[in-house]
Amino acid sequence: MSGDFTPEQKRYLEGFASGLLAGRAARGAAPVDAGTDEPIGPDAAAFKAQDRVLKEGRKLADQERFKREEHPFDAYERLKAQADKNEAPKPADNFRWRYFGLFYAAPAQSSYMCRLRMPNGILKAWQLAGLADLAERHGGGYSHVTTRANLQIREIEPKNAVAMVEAIQDLGLCSRGSGADNIRNVTGTPTAGIDPRELIDTRACAREWHFHILNERALYGLPRKFNVAFDGAGTIPVLEDTNDIAFAAVDVADGNGVERLERLAHHGG
Repeated sequence: MSGDFTPEQKRYLEGFASGLLAGRAARGAAPVDAGTDEPIGPDAAAFKAQDRVLKEGRKLADQERFKREEHPFDAYERLKAQADKNEAPKPADNFRWRYFGLFYAAPAQSSYMCRLRMPNGILKAWQLAGLADLAERHGGGYSHVTTRANLQIREIEPKNAVAMVEAIQDLGLCSRGSGADNIRNVTGTPTAGIDPRELIDTRACAREWHFHILNERALYGLPRKFNVAFDGAGTIPVLEDTNDIAFAAVDVADGNGVERLERLAHHGG
């Protein structure tokens, strides 16, 4: 700031600017760079896309509006407060809590369903036993298997929702980003690593992509049900061509002008 301002004036102006930013955020406006007026932060790409729609005089879909008003990952304390009161979520929060893997299933059930995220469907025996205990303790005592080699636990009362997602993390698993505008569970060859016919063990690919999308917030703004699959050409196919992005291992015969790829190492190199 200019040296013409006194220290007291500088503090006032800094506080005033902070207040403007806070008010802008509270009204659902995107945080912007003061010099360029361009959206900034991990959600910048999503805000730019929303801004184009708004400048054309159109309205945002409810889901986009909910995210703009308050990103789900910025509202965890309210989810905890609702659990303390055993309170069902309103529509906006029912959308937001899906970012944590929680789906309020009314009117079919007055409870949550919790969907996990298990890349390539890999689950250790002790983790499965732990999930069974959680289903009995916090849910309906059972689990469903999904088409993407995943698990869902139902009949979770609101008061048990936070306990469920945190206990899942204690097991070395997670439910984060398993619903709403998020990339779905990463699928791979069901017999990966044990099938003598496979060309590539897909577990390393699925694991690396799993952790990338978990830790890249910009990827939480894609269209809902965005799917990615890896097929290692084993005995049991993944049906990867039904996904938005599909990787399929193929054996290219010598002399076809394509360099032969070596099998991926287990560490994903």
